[in-house]
Amino acid sequence: MSLPKPLDGSPPWVPASGHALRHAGVHFDAVRIAGVLAEDVAYRLMTFTDFQAGPIVRESTGHRNMYFLLPPHTASAYTWPPAVRALTRGAGCDAYVGVPAFDGLTWPLDWRSRPTPEMPYVEPDLLHLLVTEAV
Repeated sequence: MSLPKPLDGSPPWVPASGHALRHAGVHFDAVRIAGVLAEDVAYRLMTFTDFQAGPIVRESTGHRNMYFLLPPHTASAYTWPPAVRALTRGAGCDAYVGVPAFDGLTWPLDWRSRPTPEMPYVEPDLLHLLVTEAV
């Protein structure tokens, strides 16, 4: 297994400390999946990409959502299953995603997979395929 190369610096949308809300559709789109399905999809994605999946934010409370961060303006190009929600900008929809810092206290958010120079975002086609297989 080769470990992902860390970024030289944080992307501008990653806060320096704690966590911050970011408007989906500006720096990234997000696909939100909850619970066991989210864990399954993240595992499949991490395994398929040799642990270089791109940014996945994990929530430790509530429904235990995971947010798979895609390039901006890409999530709405796909038809997602009912258990999956695309968060993007447009059609009168405002959505915000909590983004944790890379270091320090970020509870209840953390990184399941961080962005890297090679994978600044999750690959939308691959995510859609793995979600479709998992449901």
